[in-house]
Amino acid sequence: MAGSKLTAFTAAQQDVARWAKALGHPARVAILETLARRGACICGEIVDELPLAQATVSQHLKALKEAGLVEGTIDGPRSCYCINKEAYARMAEYLRQWIYEQGCACGCC
Repeated sequence: MAGSKLTAFTAAQQDVARWAKALGHPARVAILETLARRGACICGEIVDELPLAQATVSQHLKALKEAGLVEGTIDGPRSCYCINKEAYARMAEYLRQWIYEQGCACGCC
């Protein structure tokens, strides 16, 4: 999608597309599940739980952070990550409105 074409879409549509892309890999979903369960993690702790190399986990965390789904702080050589609850609240609200409030125009469902 060319940059100039993005203006044809709402900010919410662009957010959902970014989130969907970030959630499109099972390793990223597993990382998010780990963060949700633990509250916050150092990258190495995620590596200990998942069958992925440290570099792979770091790349997936980078994609999740770029999508705004996780937040991270760097403390020397350690990076601590947690779920961005505000982003998930926006995503949940958008999906709720999209699915439940739009309704079926044809009346078939």
